[in-house]
Amino acid sequence: MTIIQEHRTEVRSGDIQYQVAVVTRTEDGEPERVTVTVGGERPDGEPVVEGRLELDITSVATVAELLDTSLRTFAGGGSRRRSPSRPAQQGRPWTDEMDADLEARWLAGDSVTELARHFARTPGGIRARLPRVGCDPEHPGNHLPTPPSLREAEEGAD
Repeated sequence: MTIIQEHRTEVRSGDIQYQVAVVTRTEDGEPERVTVTVGGERPDGEPVVEGRLELDITSVATVAELLDTSLRTFAGGGSRRRSPSRPAQQGRPWTDEMDADLEARWLAGDSVTELARHFARTPGGIRARLPRVGCDPEHPGNHLPTPPSLREAEEGAD
């Protein structure tokens, strides 16, 4: 079975009509694909812009951010999503590797400030993440009573 979703947007700038179409296609057994088509034409039908991107669904967010940042920078508007004072990774998802690194660094004695700088996060974000990896944010260098990395070993011993 094939599932197709489509979103179209049109906007006029001066005498040029721009269109963007985003189409997702999912077929049995095939990874989801996204096609982005961009076009623009003058009132007489003369094309002024046209292009097409074929993306795997897993890369859409990354490419969207890349386009947003690049176009805003070129247009002189900068990125609207990040202020210069906001850490680069604030609000972004943590990976398993980052969690393991956070736990190891905390146990090795890194401070919240050092960790915030290393991970490009806020100190509050680090304090909030520490319990999720089994570390005690109130006692530097220590695990919580039973950290996640030890829970699996205990469960396997039962």
